[in-house]
Order: sequence, then structure tokens, then C-alpha cells
Amino acid sequence: MNINIPGLRNSGPNHWQSLWEAAYPEKFYRINQSNWEQPDCEQWTARLEQELQKFDLHEVMLIGHSVGCATIVNWYHRFGKTIKGSLLVAPSDVDNQDYPKYITGFSPLPLQKLPFPTIVVASTNDHVVNYSRAKYFADCWGSDLVTLKNAGHIEPKSGYGLWDQGLELIAQLRKQTIVL
Repeated sequence: MNINIPGLRNSGPNHWQSLWEAAYPEKFYRINQSNWEQPDCEQWTARLEQELQKFDLHEVMLIGHSVGCATIVNWYHRFGKTIKGSLLVAPSDVDNQDYPKYITGFSPLPLQKLPFPTIVVASTNDHVVNYSRAKYFADCWGSDLVTLKNAGHIEPKSGYGLWDQGLELIAQLRKQTIVL
């Protein structure tokens, strides 16, 4: 199962996560949070852990966008469970001094190597994370890095709708095996 973890304010109807769920309801599942306006790491990771009880973790692919990526990394750091893999799109730099104060508990962002295959997708002009920081995250987590030139925050207002390349990246991750 492919499980979407949206970021701040959830992913609207034109967001690639929402479009994937609509197009492939049998393959995509969304983690819904109780408070989309003020993400809290403890609450968001606990909710993710609770929802994951429904699935075989060896088949789970977590797909995060923005602070959803920080949720995934913090979830692993907190619960230490291994999954099939993770696509981390436009990860938020929760350690940036200018990061919104109403998003709490995600800092410091864990930077240990993740024990499952991951791909970080980063834009060269994302207003939420500087490209060099996204590249640093990918290096620390042991992730493959996919660079999108001038793709903004990789969201609808940056021109990303159904986003077939993202689906291809998930398929690529599914073919990888866990290396411990």
C-alpha cells in the first residue's frame, strides 16, 4: 500500500497526492491528521503509527510532502519500524530559524541513515527548503536524490498535478530491496 502523508493544511483536491488517491483508490491511502493547521510532531507521528497498524509494513511505501517528510523521519526515529520504502518530496527544513513557530516538535530533524530505500525529490527553487539543505538531508538519510529544476514546492501552484514522474519513482522504490 502507498500511504500519503500530506504536509501543512493537507493536500487539496488538485494536489498530486489527492489526484493519485482519486485515480488509484485501491493503491493509495491518506493519513488524516486532527489538526492540519498546526502540525505537532508527537500527534502526527502517533497518528501515523496508529494508522500503520492496519497494514503489512513490509509492503508499505510512505509518501511524504513537505512537513509530511519530517513526520515520516520522526516516526521512524520514534518507533524504529522498517517499511518497504519512502518517497520524500520537498522536505521541510524544520530546523530553519524562520520556520513557522506553529509547526511544533519536528526539530531537531533526525539525520540518521534510514534502513529502508528512500528517494528525496528536491526543487532548485523551493521556498520551504533550500536545495543545499534538501541535498544534505538526502545524503544523511542515505536517499537517492532527484533534482527538479525550478519546480517550486512541487505542488499545484508550481504546476504539479497528477505528476507521473512521482508514480514512476514509487515504482522504482518498490523494486529495491532493504539493505541492512
